Amino acid sequence: MANEHVLIVEDDEDIAELLEYNLQRQGYRPSCAGTGEDGLREAREGKPDLILLDLMLPRLSGLDVCRALKGAPATAGIPIIMLTAKGEEEDIVAGFNAGADDYVTKPFRPKILLARVQAVLRRGPAARPDGEEPLEIGSLRIHPGRHEVADDNGLIELTRTEFRILQFLASRPGWVFTRNQIVRAVHGDDYPVTGRSVDVQMAALRRKLGDHGAMIHTVRGVGYKMGD
Repeated sequence: MANEHVLIVEDDEDIAELLEYNLQRQGYRPSCAGTGEDGLREAREGKPDLILLDLMLPRLSGLDVCRALKGAPATAGIPIIMLTAKGEEEDIVAGFNAGADDYVTKPFRPKILLARVQAVLRRGPAARPDGEEPLEIGSLRIHPGRHEVADDNGLIELTRTEFRILQFLASRPGWVFTRNQIVRAVHGDDYPVTGRSVDVQMAALRRKLGDHGAMIHTVRGVGYKMGD
């Protein structure tokens, strides 16, 4: 049985209770916070193994909470799943840009949400093998050990998922990977994610890379590749 601490930050009491009930049934140790401020404080003090974070919260939004946690070394490694009624592409991109590890829209099926929780927890903290050599493609430099991406203008800020996607594509320039291969490489096997989610993350990655984003090519009907 699982025993991980899952912090639920949700202002709707009915949804919070539903999440708490289903998590307890699976052996997790859930705790709840009803506002963004309370969630931020409890995350900093309790260091949960994962956070289910509503986007629309009173006073302090879920995006602000996510940015604050991912921007602090002490809490940056805590996985965050955004949980919200908003499902438009710009909202999904905003969540990933804030550092979220996954995104689930309401209404949701508890089994699907629990599968997402299990998959994110299974991945664990981002791997940072210090012995790996930096990758260079064009003027873009990718340092796996430092989890950094830079060009001649300085560092480029990426989320953990965006970094993993870039590292995977850049490790074999010119190779074409399907969306499923990218998901398996970045998230592991049996990760419940759609091809559309991969496309949304790829669009966000290209935008952050600026001119370098043109090195990521869409291969129609197949997937993506990276090259000079």
